Amino acid sequence: MSEGKRLRRPVDGGYARGDETRRKIIEAAISLFGQHGFDGASTRDIAAHAGVNAPALQYYFENKEGLYRACAESIADESWRAFEPTVLRAREALARDARTDVLIDAFIDIQAAVADRTYVKQREPDQRLFFAREQGGNEPEIGSEILRERVRTPLNEVNVALLERITGVPAHDPLTIVRMFSLYGQFLLFYIARRSTLAMLDWDDIDAEKAEFLKSNIAEQTRVLLEHWNREREKRNR
Repeated sequence: MSEGKRLRRPVDGGYARGDETRRKIIEAAISLFGQHGFDGASTRDIAAHAGVNAPALQYYFENKEGLYRACAESIADESWRAFEPTVLRAREALARDARTDVLIDAFIDIQAAVADRTYVKQREPDQRLFFAREQGGNEPEIGSEILRERVRTPLNEVNVALLERITGVPAHDPLTIVRMFSLYGQFLLFYIARRSTLAMLDWDDIDAEKAEFLKSNIAEQTRVLLEHWNREREKRNR
């Protein structure tokens, strides 16, 4: 699919109308791809959900695969806008060889940014099901490639770099990678097993107040672990 094809807009409607139509189609597609999967979501149903004629999908995205790619790009761009400020601050702290407490704060700040993106009550469409299906491995690989390249790889790289500096264990050591996923798993459980966790907590949903409660407790647990691993490093270096 050519870049020009994917970004094409109608001449008579102007740029604003074209952008709005494209956005509506992408939002409808994220919702239906999430509910029914790539194979189960028809272009006819996506067009109807977006309130456009079916030929509009081909006009803007060429084909169903192009639309799925555009959905992944939209999610990746939105996610990275949320994460980039904290990632850049963490990279700056690493570059100037900041103190351990600053590096720990940087790790927790990134963790909080990911938590905000995870816990926020999504407007339509809810991206959780799209992510769940993409992670299941049965959807087009291009979605995973885009999310990995634009979001997951830069996040993982800065996180393991922070852990290496804090703990003294190399970034690509399996122990560092397991520690990173374990630290993030503290709040991802509330995303992946949302119904179970909400039921056990007797919560209807995770509103802003409850999100701050989760973030505060998880940040405290993360800080305890990072400080403990840093003390272990200091003992090894004596």
